[in-house]
Amino acid sequence: MQGLFKDIADFIKLQFPGQEFIPLHVPLFIGNERKYVMDTLDSTFVSSVGAYVDRFEEMMCEITGASYAIAIVNGTNALHMALLLADVERDDEVISQSLTFIATCNAISYIGAHPLFLDVDKDSLGLSPQAVETYLQQKAELRADGFTYNKITGRRIKACVPMHTFGLPCRIDEIAGICDAWNITLVEDAAESLGSYYKGRHTGVFGKIGTFSFNGNKTVTSGGGGALITNDEALAKKAKHLTTQAKMPHQWAFVHDAIGYNYRMPNLNAALACAQLELLATFVENKRELATIYHDKFETLGVQFCNELPGAKANYWLNTILLNNKAEREDFLGFMNANGVMSRPVWELMHRLPMFENAQKGELANSEWIADRLVNIPSSVRL
Repeated sequence: MQGLFKDIADFIKLQFPGQEFIPLHVPLFIGNERKYVMDTLDSTFVSSVGAYVDRFEEMMCEITGASYAIAIVNGTNALHMALLLADVERDDEVISQSLTFIATCNAISYIGAHPLFLDVDKDSLGLSPQAVETYLQQKAELRADGFTYNKITGRRIKACVPMHTFGLPCRIDEIAGICDAWNITLVEDAAESLGSYYKGRHTGVFGKIGTFSFNGNKTVTSGGGGALITNDEALAKKAKHLTTQAKMPHQWAFVHDAIGYNYRMPNLNAALACAQLELLATFVENKRELATIYHDKFETLGVQFCNELPGAKANYWLNTILLNNKAEREDFLGFMNANGVMSRPVWELMHRLPMFENAQKGELANSEWIADRLVNIPSSVRL
């Protein structure tokens, strides 16, 4: 296998020439980033009130097609707020996938709710609509009050949070249909999928609320930042109010009418985000070109490259391959990282973590199969 690994490492190095060590994904600042940040500093409006916050929200609506966008301080807080807006309460259950980043489950836990882990599809790496439907048919019931309950725990299943893993859209339209039938609120974790589309619609718009991340390693970044999108005007107004400490509008008085949160994105971060969003289409095109190059190469090597579903247009945030087994994956990771090519496995499955080991779960065969084999490889935008 060392010969195969060397071929892969050498090929990746050809895509990123002149670098002794090739990171997994680094930000690229080639537009108006410095200009907009300096504008913000000169204006002195560096906190959560400022022209760039407003512009960022407008740009997110333009990009995603959503009616409303709310700038949030990071993606995890955006998820937390989305679940609050979905009326998830303590001891409710929230369907999600075990193969996800910890932020998804942390946001559920902030409320005192419980994750319900269901399987993913091998081809999308995202929540499987078949797994959701099967679990609900076998272990849930829609009661007279209009809500769905888990027959095992007796708890209400209030929301569903699928994630578009590594920017690859899942079968989100099918999941939306299932959630509608069972009166379960759909909240899309689109943190990794800005610039990704499924059947002509941007990710994040299929459910009641969608959330995004602008962390330093994302396709576009604001250093730290997030966003919440929705087509519901009342929810948008509530989101903006609650994320601004639930402060009532007044010229000088400090009056608050609910438990609020200091979750608004600062203008300084929004300035950086606006400049990056101007480059989104260029970045996604560049990343899709790299994905095609990788796909073609790995096909000749007999290595499985993770492609977008039919009908999807992925941003390929992190390019992904699947090896033959866990031992081969470990050998691959050791070789690549020792030879200057950063590679990493998927996150530890959520149901294996100590804080979630007693969570309800369905059959997770696909998740466990993928977790033993998946590797992310360098995916930065190339100049």
